[in-house]
Amino acid sequence: MKLLIADDDPQILRALKVTLGARGYDIVTAGNGVEALDQAIAHHPDLIMLDLGMPELDGIEVIVGLRGWTQVPILVVSGRSGATDKVEALDAGADDYVTKPFSMEELLARIRALTRRLPSEESEPVVTFADVSVDFSAKQVRRGGQVVRLTPTEWRILDILLRSGGRLVTRESLLTEVWGPHHSADTGYLRLYFAQLRKKLEPQPSRPRHLVTVLGMGYRFIADGEEQTQPAAPLP
Repeated sequence: MKLLIADDDPQILRALKVTLGARGYDIVTAGNGVEALDQAIAHHPDLIMLDLGMPELDGIEVIVGLRGWTQVPILVVSGRSGATDKVEALDAGADDYVTKPFSMEELLARIRALTRRLPSEESEPVVTFADVSVDFSAKQVRRGGQVVRLTPTEWRILDILLRSGGRLVTRESLLTEVWGPHHSADTGYLRLYFAQLRKKLEPQPSRPRHLVTVLGMGYRFIADGEEQTQPAAPLP
């Protein structure tokens, strides 16, 4: 299981990396808020441990940024013990809050509690539409029984869209999750990759029924039998 630890105190980062690494966790670290967001996008951790008082972006800003595109569990580990700080962090989207100094046993228990909520690989679904099946465990796509080869970027976009449960996925959130926060306005990337995905997966790529564009907003996955409730068409 991969943990991202974000804290501007190098000693805490080193201590947690050694201690949690010895217990079998794969550890990624970040020393400021911007780096925390970049590392989350690059590594897709299973849980994020986050200090509030970091440079570049503070912890609350990082939580808000993360919640724009992911529901990964966030455990705040902070020296701020006031009720107002805890409420603000939890309202922003954190899942739990531990105050420094903490006992390692308590920290491990909080991590176990949060990660118990994560789905196991065995429960990963298979999504089907038209003659396409998408196996999330195997990371494999088949069309008409034949394997469809997707690039890593195509797979990441498809994964995000299908896991959205039919909800709108904004262009900005897709760009941020796939390419990083510095590309949130580069919509040309999305037009290119959606065109490629539609050629590979849609019955009529020029008239997409499943990987649709919600005009001026983003994209949405429409399952078989579901009606389009918003205007949808390929971006020009």
